[in-house]
Parts: sequence; C-alpha cells; structure tokens
Amino acid sequence: MTATQPSRNIIVTGSARGIGKAIALRLAEDGHNIVVNDTEANRHALNDVAAAIRDLGRQSVAITADVTSEEQVQQMISQTVDELGSLDVMVANAGIAHVESLLKLRMEDWDRVMDVNLRGVFICYREAARQMIDQGNGGKIIGAASIVAYRPFALLSPYSASKWAVRGLTQGAAMEWAKYGITVNAYCPGIVGTDMWELIDEKLAAEEGWEKGEALKTYSNAIALGRVSVPEDVAKYVSYLASSDSDYMTGQSVMIDGGIQFS
Repeated sequence: MTATQPSRNIIVTGSARGIGKAIALRLAEDGHNIVVNDTEANRHALNDVAAAIRDLGRQSVAITADVTSEEQVQQMISQTVDELGSLDVMVANAGIAHVESLLKLRMEDWDRVMDVNLRGVFICYREAARQMIDQGNGGKIIGAASIVAYRPFALLSPYSASKWAVRGLTQGAAMEWAKYGITVNAYCPGIVGTDMWELIDEKLAAEEGWEKGEALKTYSNAIALGRVSVPEDVAKYVSYLASSDSDYMTGQSVMIDGGIQFS
C-alpha cells in the first residue's frame, strides 16, 4: 500500500485457509486491519490467521459466523464496528463446491451450495451495504465468483450456477448502491491449488476413470501462462479492489485464471 492509500477496516469471510487466508494476509500487508471469519469448525486455523496478522503490526479479530445466517452476519458486522470503529470493505469470500453429475445430484447438496455461495454472499453484501450507508462514507464490497461464472466445468453445475448468480448480484448491487459511494466488484479465480481443487480433481478422476491428478493436469493444459495459480495470485487482485486505485471501478467480475477464458 502506498503512502497515499488509507488504512481500512476489512472483513474477509472464509479466511481460515486457501484463497481467503491469502487475501486476509495480503490486505494486512497492505496496512489494513482485518476481521477474519470462518465456521466454528475452523476456529483454530482462524485464530492462527488472526495471530499472523497481528504479527504484521495490524489489528485483527477472529469471528466465527455462518454467512448463511442473517443474525450471525449482523452480529459479526456489529462486533467489527465495536472493535475497529467502522466497516470499510467487505470481502465475501466464503464458498463451497460440490462435485457431482446432475443426474446423481441430491437436492440437499444443491441447496447447500446455493445457501453458502449465493445466499451467503447476498447477506454479506446487503448487511455490509447497510452499515456503510449508515456510516455515510461509502465503501467497497467484493465478492467471490469464479471462472465457472463464465465457463462451466463438468460435474460443477450447481457451483457454476451459484457463481453466475454472484455475477448478476454484483452488477445489480453496483447499480443500486453507487449513489451511496459504494462500489461492488467480484473476482473470478481459475484453477487454484487449494483443497477445493483437490476435491474436484478426485471426483472428476473417479467419474472419468482417471488416475489422481490427471483431471487437474488435463484442465491445467488450457492455462496460457503454463501453471496452476496459487491463492496469492487472487489476493493481489483483491488488494487492488480494496484500494483507492479501484475507486472508479464497479459492477465488474474479473477473471484471474492465467489465460483460460478470454472475454
């Protein structure tokens, strides 16, 4: 963060590991104070991320909350404001994937993906916007979409549908909240070396009769830059969205995929 960039108070949901953890650490390195959030099951890892942020000299609070619960998200934002003074940026990163063919997909699995990836993002968007409007200083709302919001992958149809919906939600929210000085954008990772893609590789391999790792290798061959991305690649872009350098950008869902899908 340059000397002209203000320090901000930021919530990053789903930040106990993977992309969310990388985003939280990068934003702390940029000079921001970070509320890290995840589920109760990931409390230990979440506390470790908060401690790492404090080691960087920034304030950090670890809050466990279910993003699909309006009440819990409201409480998380209230605690953020109580402890840090304001909410300036919301990064609605929490998400899950379920890898299954549509013919075998159970409705409860469809509902769970939609609950976390769409309902959860909507609640975080709306409650953050309400707080920012009350504060009267604008703000930045950033959501997790995906390359599959533009280009679906086999066995990831519910995940893809939820991420397409995040794109639409992001555009609608950007239109409605611009008058309050709130920008709304999303990031669209491609193939990232995380636990989620380990699961995707495993299930795709089982469905196609491949060896473990073969599915990931097959999809990775389409990456123009020649490598699978790491969480830090995504975090660098979110750093830009959280900074004042992106003040004239809103309603966009941008791919960070190494050159798989071109728009």
